[in-house]
Amino acid sequence: MVIRNRHLLITDTVAFGVAAFLAFTARFEGVSWLETEYRHVMLAYLSLAIPTRLLVNIVLGLYRRLWSLASIAELERIVLAGSVGAAFTLAIGLVAMTDLGFARVRPPLGVLAIDALLATAFMAFPRLLLRVRQRRISRFAARGAPYMQQPGALIIGAGAAGQIAARELAAREKVGFRPVGFLDDDLRKQGLIIEDLRVLGTTDQLPQIAARLGVRYVVIAIPSAAGGVIRRLSQAARTANLEIRIVPSLHDHIARTSGAIPVRPLRIEDLLQREPIVTDTAAVRDRVAGRVVLITGAGGSIGSELCRQLATMEPAELVLVGRGENSIFEIQQELLRAFPTLKLTPIILDVRDAERMRDVMLERKPVTVFHAAAHKHVPLMEQNVLESLRNNVLGTKSVVDAALAADVPHLVLISTDKAVRPTSVMGASKRIAEQVVQLAARESGRAYVSVRFGNVLGSRGSVVPTFLRQIADGGPVLVTHPEMRRYFMTIPEAVQLVLQAFVLGTGEEVFCLDMGEPVKIVDLARDLIALMTTPDGPEIEVRFTGVRPGEKLYEEMFFGAEHARPTTHPKVLRAIGTKVSDGAATVLAATVGELQDTPDAHRVRDLIGALVEDYGVEATTRSVDAGEPTGSLITL
Repeated sequence: MVIRNRHLLITDTVAFGVAAFLAFTARFEGVSWLETEYRHVMLAYLSLAIPTRLLVNIVLGLYRRLWSLASIAELERIVLAGSVGAAFTLAIGLVAMTDLGFARVRPPLGVLAIDALLATAFMAFPRLLLRVRQRRISRFAARGAPYMQQPGALIIGAGAAGQIAARELAAREKVGFRPVGFLDDDLRKQGLIIEDLRVLGTTDQLPQIAARLGVRYVVIAIPSAAGGVIRRLSQAARTANLEIRIVPSLHDHIARTSGAIPVRPLRIEDLLQREPIVTDTAAVRDRVAGRVVLITGAGGSIGSELCRQLATMEPAELVLVGRGENSIFEIQQELLRAFPTLKLTPIILDVRDAERMRDVMLERKPVTVFHAAAHKHVPLMEQNVLESLRNNVLGTKSVVDAALAADVPHLVLISTDKAVRPTSVMGASKRIAEQVVQLAARESGRAYVSVRFGNVLGSRGSVVPTFLRQIADGGPVLVTHPEMRRYFMTIPEAVQLVLQAFVLGTGEEVFCLDMGEPVKIVDLARDLIALMTTPDGPEIEVRFTGVRPGEKLYEEMFFGAEHARPTTHPKVLRAIGTKVSDGAATVLAATVGELQDTPDAHRVRDLIGALVEDYGVEATTRSVDAGEPTGSLITL
């Protein structure tokens, strides 16, 4: 066993001898014991106790740790080593010394107790001294003249995240500001000192305390706070003309590279975030570990995040299917860096190529298919009706037929809330795709399901990147209608719930994700303007342009004939009443067949009307019966 801290091994050896000497001296209230038989008792005791204690320390790894960066874990290890060593030396003093003939009398019990305490203290002292020395060096280096001249920052949240933020900010001059105190609404923490910084007051006192101390920054260190809390705090900070930073979530911490700044600017996701989702990852892992998983649209926003989350669950192989070579290349390279041992098979393939799709499925034999490839832009698809239907419907039919041919037991279609009462071709195409999946599930008895959710923050071509470009250009920010509302989720959040629905699905179900409350697009635009500009900067105009073809003011998660039923997961609901009837199945098969050959966009719209309930009907505000356990999905 390698001993790296040899200097500590030497100091421990000396310390244990000194501890025993002092224990005897304290017990006999002086050194008169040196002239008695107890001098030989002490030497015999040390000949057994020192090697025993050193062996305990070696086994417990006390000589393999970097003590200059010691934490509570290292302190616990010292206490454990001291306790185990005390137990052994107690046995040595009370039993082994006399029984084995090392001494005629045993050491007094008081000597053994004092020795145990002193040995532990002397063992801890040099290690803690190393840690204190390193901390002082770091603080001195960080808090030189340049550091002290930096603007101050108040940390909101005096919990564990705030403590870590204070420590890291104090050690990093490149952050550009220095923490000067905490704010916390817990009255029990008022006046406490954490990391040498005082808790100065509550968040309601932010403007006054910031003005008194002359700070320019506020750091929000509450990673689990809901979006409403973050919104309130950010508004208070902007009112006080403070720049806002936030401590990243655990997900962001894991993703950030070593040496990255421990805080980041506020993002729109922070203002919309909800309580963390608890996903049964063990159940997902049981389904995919050691097996082949295929993802279509693997280079897209949802597809690539599916790849990232599935890669952590140790599949035997991930098959990355996509039409765009650049996006597939990028996700492949990202996964290779993060999971170098994972087998990846990139396949450049248009999902409408039924023959090639079937060959891929038969060759790779996946245990599940996540079908995320689709056209999704509503106004663009209104101008490309045939392409929308052929990609979203025929592409889905191609993937489903290939999965059936390869005996794939599980398939998940990524659908959308725009499939409900669709006023757009894109939404209608996704509703027909849901029907294709349901029909295949019914005829085969396999667990083929669909999952609906709304807009995903940060996805390519979504509203947030568009607004950010308009703000960067100085405005105006274009919003279609002041009452336009949408459901929003983050990409990781949406994919977590897709994976949960995958576990819950048994066949034919349409699952809907709890998206929280819908958000007014104009409010989203104004939040982004506030985040991206300063109070004294130029004003950015919000301009209303009118609803575009195919758009609705409100999105819904269920048809009028559907009912929401809870599942075992509180954030995943099952839509009841969505099954395809026998008559509709016949029409569906005929429609899909005609889509392959018709070049007439007007004829395609007629076909949609025959298949999709309420196609072209604008959503209206409606309530839910008191007995319906639907959460917040339907209340618009």
